[in-house]
Amino acid sequence: MTVVLALTDTQEKLWWGAIIGGFAVVIAVAVLLTLLVLFVNRIDKTVVDIKATLQQAADNTADTALIAETAARVDAVLAEGLEHHLFLGRVLEKVRS
Repeated sequence: MTVVLALTDTQEKLWWGAIIGGFAVVIAVAVLLTLLVLFVNRIDKTVVDIKATLQQAADNTADTALIAETAARVDAVLAEGLEHHLFLGRVLEKVRS
């Protein structure tokens, strides 16, 4: 006894639709995973660049303890300049009168 299994046209079309849909899903997943790997690599590279930039900022501000001393000396220079300005102003008034 021979049993022949056959699909109707509708069943065959549904199977082909399922197979094509499955391949489409596999391709979409492969593309999305590839994009994910590319984005993760890009993020890793950017993190390394940001870390280097932050290290440079830390190196540039390592001597901030000198800022207070520099400010005090600048204030002293400005005070001296103000004294000279006032002195010259008084002398110039005497010369003009």
